[in-house]
Amino acid sequence: MTDEIPKVQRGSALLFWGTAATVIAIDQITKLLAERYLIRYVPREIFGEYVRFTLAYNPGAAFSMSLGENSRYIFGAFALIALFVLWRLYRLSGPAKRAGDRMRILALGLAWGGAAGNLLDRIRSPHGVVDFIDVGVSSWRFWTFNVADSAVTVGAIVLAWSLSREDREEREARESAALAPAPARATSPADAVDGDAARGASGPDA
Repeated sequence: MTDEIPKVQRGSALLFWGTAATVIAIDQITKLLAERYLIRYVPREIFGEYVRFTLAYNPGAAFSMSLGENSRYIFGAFALIALFVLWRLYRLSGPAKRAGDRMRILALGLAWGGAAGNLLDRIRSPHGVVDFIDVGVSSWRFWTFNVADSAVTVGAIVLAWSLSREDREEREARESAALAPAPARATSPADAVDGDAARGASGPDA
């Protein structure tokens, strides 16, 4: 039993850090390819006008939020805080013994890897985060994003779904326990003998 606990903990660490590392690797490789083969602000159609690759740089946060010329440092600091919070949530989540635990750790790994990928952009380039995925119809376009943004979004959705599912299961378990009848008290042989003696003493004389 004691040998099983470190094995489960190693599995949790492998799931979290393996997911995060995979996201970072894919994110950085696709950004380098985008910078090499795309011209800034010149769309390249992938699936017609619906999905295009358009190289852009975002010095601010998600959805082009900006706080001026210091955005790079301010949002970089926010990213560091987010990485620490996500790591703490992973540490507090416990070993991945159940499917719900593994789902939660996977979601945290996705979000951690996405946040780290965008932070690396802020460190290596004064231009900011590299964005290149451009989706929409005609002039109605979504904000240009990247693999890291997608990982953070998916991780947040999966994490919220996992936590709501666990909360629902715990609530249903408490309700079932409250409605279940109380178990009968087990009687020992000594109690049975005492009960027989009491019944004999209270009955009519033979």
